[in-house]
Amino acid sequence: MTTDLDELDAVLAQALDERELRYQHKGVGAFFVTLPGVKKLATNCWLVAGRHAFVIEAFVCRRPDEAHLEVYRFLLRRNAKLYGVHYTIDEAGDIYLVGRLGLDAITADELDRLLGQVLEAADGDFNTLLELGFASSIRREWDWRVRRGESLANLKEFEHLVRGPQSDRPVTIRDEAES
Repeated sequence: MTTDLDELDAVLAQALDERELRYQHKGVGAFFVTLPGVKKLATNCWLVAGRHAFVIEAFVCRRPDEAHLEVYRFLLRRNAKLYGVHYTIDEAGDIYLVGRLGLDAITADELDRLLGQVLEAADGDFNTLLELGFASSIRREWDWRVRRGESLANLKEFEHLVRGPQSDRPVTIRDEAES
C-alpha cells in the first residue's frame, strides 16, 4: 500500500503489464485501459490516482431508448452485488461503472479485483441492458437486416425478442403492424 503518486503509478503500470491489458498512460496516475469482453467486446476504463483518492470509471452503454424505469431498477438492484464499483448515469443518461477508493487501498491485487468486477459487470450485464433499454431498436434492426438479406450473426443473442410465441420464423415489424 502506498500514497506516493509516482510509486502508485509504477504499481498500476506493472499490474496492467502483468495482466497483459491494453492501455494508454496519460500522465502520472492516469491510465486509459481497454478490457476485452465477450458480449460487450471492449470496455474502456479510466484509472486515475488523484491527490486524495483513486477513481475507476468505465463506460457501459449509452442512455436507454425505452423502459428507463426497468433499466434503472436493474442497475440499483445490481449495485447491491458489486464490489468496489457501482452503476451511475451521467447528465446525458449514459450508464457507467464508477468506484472511488483511498490511495492507500490500491495494490496490484486490489486493482485486479476492481478490473475483474468492472469486466464481469459491464460484459455480463450488457445484453440485459440492451434487452431492457433497446428492445424496439433491436427489433427494427433485425427486420431491416432480414429485408436486406444481411447477417444476423451479432443479433443471435436477441432472437427471442423478435420471434413470436409459437413461431419458428422471425417476427418482422410489418407482422406486428398487421396484428
